[in-house]
Amino acid sequence: MNHKKKKQKKSLSMRCPNCGGTMILRSADGIYRENPNHTMLYVCKHYPECDTYIRTHPGTTIPVGVPANRKLRALRNEAHHYFDQLYLSGIMGKRDAYLWLADLLQVPLSQAHIGYLGDYYCREVIKESQKLLQRNPAHNRCSGSPSLRGGAAAL
Repeated sequence: MNHKKKKQKKSLSMRCPNCGGTMILRSADGIYRENPNHTMLYVCKHYPECDTYIRTHPGTTIPVGVPANRKLRALRNEAHHYFDQLYLSGIMGKRDAYLWLADLLQVPLSQAHIGYLGDYYCREVIKESQKLLQRNPAHNRCSGSPSLRGGAAAL
């Protein structure tokens, strides 16, 4: 008899960078308010006391970066916001923005992702992105946007 075995997704073995606990692959249900895309996360086994997690690429067990706690996730979101403005504003194309990021971080293009960054490099991305945005005349005309005003000033 020919039985086809269902391919099982093998999760990675990871340790929490904050408390050393095991990271467990699980649904984002209960962590995300809504989870219509059935997102999966690697979550610290000590969640919610240790709020460290990282999402996976859709349909895979591959993490999108390295696990982060609430504070670092917020900083990464802010860094991504300012970085994204570099190509959304037309200052540079998306590929050029990632080449700029790789150069800033001094890493290969394949590793130029905000999901890999810690506090220091997130702050550098925010600072350097803001410098480029402030130098661009087209951006300065619309810089009254609340999402771009002083976001990193409180850091």
